[in-house]
Amino acid sequence: MPITATSALAARIDRVEQALVLGMAEVVRAAGLPVQTWPVAGGAAVLGEPGSPFNKVIGVGFEGVPDTVTLEAIEGAHAALQARLQVELSTLADPAVGRVLTERGYRLVGFENILARRLDELGASTREGISTTEVGEGDSERWIEAVADGFQHPDVFDGPSAHESFDRPMLERTYRFFAAVPGVSRLLAWMEGPVAGGATLYLRDGTAIMCGAATLPAFRRRGVQSALLHARLARARAAGCDLAVVTTQPGSKSQENVQRAGFELIYSRAVLVREQ
Repeated sequence: MPITATSALAARIDRVEQALVLGMAEVVRAAGLPVQTWPVAGGAAVLGEPGSPFNKVIGVGFEGVPDTVTLEAIEGAHAALQARLQVELSTLADPAVGRVLTERGYRLVGFENILARRLDELGASTREGISTTEVGEGDSERWIEAVADGFQHPDVFDGPSAHESFDRPMLERTYRFFAAVPGVSRLLAWMEGPVAGGATLYLRDGTAIMCGAATLPAFRRRGVQSALLHARLARARAAGCDLAVVTTQPGSKSQENVQRAGFELIYSRAVLVREQ
């Protein structure tokens, strides 16, 4: 049966992504670095180092509309650091949130698609010559290098360009913190010897978030993404999750790959930004 897109399902998924972002904030705070967080209309806002991929407002619009006092506090903190303020707003959230934000000067810069699949049945992986392993301390730097390299060489596809980009030092710092978030595990893919790619899995509340996957350019179109995806799905099912979720750029090769693996497009998020 197809997955029915509902506000309740979107709220569940956004809450898990919110927990991931807040988990990242706690790791950064434990390292002695500045980071600020705010609860906002059932969601959360996080602000750490300017330019961090985890600086965002996520999960708003399922428990009311953000109030002016909270928005002013968040906007003021971002302005003080000259940091871009990004809101990821679900199409299943209260539309009034979008109206409030646009009235305050936020502008639409792009979209992201949320795809999901149930984990009651998984087919066998048929990717010969590709193996996957969980990352331990000895392979941590190798994983960071592989994923950063992959993200810095994005695929060309028939869809809108990315609404954000990150430099190499920022990606590497982010990945080092990311590894310490509770519920996160990392995988490497190997193709007959060399590392071919890497990926991340986040498990919480029966939901598996497939995040941070990248293939090195030399190994693309050879099944690496599919192998990493299947390995994460198997781990998620073994951990008792009933739902797997992935976020992609609209029309991207990543979206094509996960749809081939049984994922369905269930909703999108509008990305709204307030520049400082």
